[in-house]
Amino acid sequence: MFYYLFYKQLLKYFSGFNIFRYITFRAAYAAITALLISFVLGPWIIGKLKNRQLCEQINDYLPKEHRSKQGTPTMGGILILLAIIVPTLLWADLSNRYVLLILFSTVWMGTVGLVDDYLKTVKKVPKGLVGRYKLIGQIGLGLIIGLILYLYPASEQLATKTNLTFLKNYLIDFRWFYIPLVILVVTATSNAVNLTDGLDGLAIGIVGIAIAAYAAFSYVTGHTVFSHYLNILYLPGAGELTVFCLSVLGACLGFLWYNAHPAQVFMGDTGALALGGSLGIVAVLVKQELLLVIIGGVLVIEVLSVIIQVCSFKWRGKRVFLMAPIHHHFELKGWRESKIVIRFWILGLLFALLSLSTLKIR
Repeated sequence: MFYYLFYKQLLKYFSGFNIFRYITFRAAYAAITALLISFVLGPWIIGKLKNRQLCEQINDYLPKEHRSKQGTPTMGGILILLAIIVPTLLWADLSNRYVLLILFSTVWMGTVGLVDDYLKTVKKVPKGLVGRYKLIGQIGLGLIIGLILYLYPASEQLATKTNLTFLKNYLIDFRWFYIPLVILVVTATSNAVNLTDGLDGLAIGIVGIAIAAYAAFSYVTGHTVFSHYLNILYLPGAGELTVFCLSVLGACLGFLWYNAHPAQVFMGDTGALALGGSLGIVAVLVKQELLLVIIGGVLVIEVLSVIIQVCSFKWRGKRVFLMAPIHHHFELKGWRESKIVIRFWILGLLFALLSLSTLKIR
């Protein structure tokens, strides 16, 4: 909105409004706006959740240390969604197709998560939204975005192609498998963030780190000079995703203010699915889907720990970990929650730096 108002409409009256042309300026202020929204609305939303007794129910199978979290407000993902959507609407170019697609995706997955949280907290349905319906929501989003990108690509030559990490000027063409790839990315990332959301501040910190890395990739992908210099795909307009990514980063930092141990609020599926889905869609839009395995390395580890645990118990009757996902394994080994979270954040930073290094390792 500000881009259209100040740069497109009012620039002729005051040349200083030219600053709104720059993505870096608008992205920085989108992050600041997201933080301010979190700080201003956070206490009010947490208070409303408490008054309505929309609180987390701790499962019996979780480590005993989690018993003290019983009654902590959940559905804090509402705050995350507001802190992402409002700054993006204010600071991004709303005529940009990438911005419209990512906003649609975030709202879609946030709605799926909100329905799940509503059933669990308001209707007292223990498992919330039935798994297959949640999966339908994830697959549905992947199918819609995949079809749009396949049928109406920004570039006919790049429609079903993506960057291959570590190789210069080499693209892999998924052809007919492109739409299933988009579905897989959306479903995997949204579920991965949901699985990781088990300790105070863990998931929100990991997503913040990952989305910051994708902000860098979005910017260079949409910049003619940088993309040419780094030998990556140039996608006109993709730079606007930087504004969205920094809105997400600001929302993550703002929510972490309340979600740090001991948490005052949990994001619930409303936040986890929205964050995971948006992370996956950004990866798809900037043609860096394969790099998600590195950028989201901690998320991959969390998912693999669950898969290994289930397969090992099913085939051998033995558990590899004391509990899965793996962050609960370390809890049962006696690690303090804050230590686990900070060490996982450090791993997340290492994976993010490794992913950024691929811009030169080609």
